[in-house]
Amino acid sequence: MSKIREVRVTLKSRPTMEGAGVRLKRAFGDVDPTLDPFLLLDDFHSDNPNDYMAGFPWHPHRGIETITYMLHGRIEHGDSMKNSGIIGAGDVQWMTAGNGIIHQEMPKKNENDPYLAGFQLWANLPASHKMMNPRYRDITKDQIPEVVVNDKVKVKIICGEINGVNGPVQDIITDPEYLDVSIKPNSEFKHSIVKSHNVFAYVIEGEAIFDPINDEIVGVEHLVIYRKGDEVLIQTKDKSVRFLLISGKPIGEPVAWRGPIVMNTEEELTLAFNEYNKGTFIKHK
Repeated sequence: MSKIREVRVTLKSRPTMEGAGVRLKRAFGDVDPTLDPFLLLDDFHSDNPNDYMAGFPWHPHRGIETITYMLHGRIEHGDSMKNSGIIGAGDVQWMTAGNGIIHQEMPKKNENDPYLAGFQLWANLPASHKMMNPRYRDITKDQIPEVVVNDKVKVKIICGEINGVNGPVQDIITDPEYLDVSIKPNSEFKHSIVKSHNVFAYVIEGEAIFDPINDEIVGVEHLVIYRKGDEVLIQTKDKSVRFLLISGKPIGEPVAWRGPIVMNTEEELTLAFNEYNKGTFIKHK
């Protein structure tokens, strides 16, 4: 008999500042075994360009993947692999830093529509892949399928599978699933998750019950971290909800983390920063 996952904890995202002065909400940003392999989730949304135009100038990453999902507005990307382009509303940038990449992410101003919104998720890499060659995947909104589960539930599949439909991002080391779920009032969505995987949800709009055991209503800008089980069940009452549902295979390794670099040991961290300071950080050609 399958077991519905219970909610371990519900947390409100907290204001913080990153980059050259970008105001955002941090859902989480630490080492938590119940979130492994994920390290950080930032939620940025504002109609005030002063909150975001400073952007994220050139900076390094090693040992992780960064996943940027845009809901509104545009961000210009450039990196040390000569990739460049603009990520627009509905697009995804899935970047595997591996042995080292230097990049920048700079919002593009729009006088007619100053609203910018999206998310950045950090996924850790296991020791066996931390020094792999970096790679960059640019996924447009047209490549992301939307599955109509029923007349009240729709799911955009960035990574993973719903009703036999797969998302465009595949062959990822930590076997993640990344879904954008919308549920109309007075309905529910049940979804199977690999039992060994960790899973969380983050509410973008509206409210819902994420744990049928305690019947608690969870609203916008809240993070829901689940316990182990076979499936999740999300129910709405008189309001609709939109949320991210993300899961992945735990790595279960030591984490040494400082700024934009995540390794397994302090010695590896020190080496990475020394290489960055000496100009020998980039390994790819």
